[in-house]
Amino acid sequence: MPLQRIPDAKSDIPRDQIFEKFKIDRPGKIVFVGHHLSMARSQRCLIRTISLYGADLDVSPHVQVPPNFFLEILGIHDDIGCTLIRREAEKLTVGFNMLIDPEFLHRVVRLSFETSH
Repeated sequence: MPLQRIPDAKSDIPRDQIFEKFKIDRPGKIVFVGHHLSMARSQRCLIRTISLYGADLDVSPHVQVPPNFFLEILGIHDDIGCTLIRREAEKLTVGFNMLIDPEFLHRVVRLSFETSH
């Protein structure tokens, strides 16, 4: 009797949509990676949502964004390595190069909540 493959319900969903997203509307910075990983320049952005896997950002539609960069969240002193997944005008969807730690995500969401209230 051959084994029957049971389809995974999440296999057809893009990875950036699997994880729960938290609305934070927090300022951030896209830090461009220069020659020999130097932090050459940066561009301000607005981080709309964040999850363990990635984030949705708003940037000026006239700014060229490289496929790989670091994301810095205002008030958090850690840079997150990112890869551009898709861009639609000023809206960017990025994936983190590694899933972020749930405690770190909790800290970002809590900080956003505390500064908005």
